[in-house]
Amino acid sequence: MAHLTYGLNQGEGFIIITGDVGAGKTTLVEHLCAELDPEKYITAKILTTNTSADDTLKLVASAFGIDTAGVEKATVLSRLERTLASNHNLGKRCLLIVDEAQNLAVSALEELRMLSNFTSGGSTPPLQSFLLGQPQFRAVLAAPELEQLRQRVLASYHLGPMSATETRAYIEHRLHTVQWNDNPHFTDGAYVEIHRATGGVPRKINTLCSRLLLFAFLEERASIDAQDVVKVAEDLEREIGQVVDNSAAAMASIRGPKNDMAQLVAELGRPVGARNGSDDEVLRRLRVVEDRVEQHHQTIQRAIEIASRYVEGG
Repeated sequence: MAHLTYGLNQGEGFIIITGDVGAGKTTLVEHLCAELDPEKYITAKILTTNTSADDTLKLVASAFGIDTAGVEKATVLSRLERTLASNHNLGKRCLLIVDEAQNLAVSALEELRMLSNFTSGGSTPPLQSFLLGQPQFRAVLAAPELEQLRQRVLASYHLGPMSATETRAYIEHRLHTVQWNDNPHFTDGAYVEIHRATGGVPRKINTLCSRLLLFAFLEERASIDAQDVVKVAEDLEREIGQVVDNSAAAMASIRGPKNDMAQLVAELGRPVGARNGSDDEVLRRLRVVEDRVEQHHQTIQRAIEIASRYVEGG
C-alpha cells in the first residue's frame, strides 16, 4: 500500500505490482481504489490483456466509456485524449488498472507508454497506469524495446507469500470479521499445517479454510487440529487433481471422434465408386461419431463445472 500510495501521489507514470496467482494483487489495488474520492478520481480497469496493440487501445478507450465501434485508431486516440483532458480540466485524475499484464505484447505495452505522453496543459499528465502481473511480467519488462517505459516506472513491488505468523493473523482477522467466537477452535498445529499446505498464498488459504469450516460443520466438531488440516488438504488436492485428469482424458479421447468425423465427411465427398461403403453406411458411422462427440462434450462440461466450484472456493 505504501508503494501504491507513493506512486499515486506522484501523479504520473506507471506503478508495477507483481505476485504469484492468488497473492492478492487485484485485492490490494481494489482496496486502494475503494479509498479514493470518486469526485477526484476516475478509474478504468482492463481484465483481458491477450490482445493486439490496437485492440488494447480500444479496450482502454472503452473502459473510460468511449465508443470505439467501427472507429479507426486515430479517431480512438483523439477521443481518448479529449476525454482525459476534459476530466483533468475538471480536477479529476484518470487511473488505468491493467490486470494480468504479463499477457500483454511488447507492442501493447508500448501503446500504453505512448498514452502517458498525453498532456493537458497542467503540471501532471491526465493519465496514470497501474500494471498488475504475475512474476514473469518482470521478464517482459526487461525487453530492450521497453526502455522508455521502464524509465517511467515510479514504484514497483513484488507481493510474496505470507509467513506462518502472517497466515495465522490473516485467518484470525477473516474469522473475527464475521463475529467468530473461537468456535470452531483452531489449534496451534492447525495454523502450522495450513501454512504448510498453502505456502502462505491468500487464495489457497481461503479455499482450504472454507473446506475446513465445512468439515467442522458436517462432523459437528468444535475444534480443528493439525490432523484435520492434513486430511482436508489431501482430499481437496485429490479432488482437484481428479478434475484435471478427467478433463485431460476427455480432451485426449475426443480427438479420436473428431478425426473419425473428418474422415467420414471426406468419404462422402468422394465419387460413389471410390467410397469405402454405401451412403447409408457412411451416414450411420457419422451418427455414431456424433453420439460419441456429444458424450465427450457433456463430460467436459461437467468437469468444467466442478473445477469452477473449486476455483471459486465453493
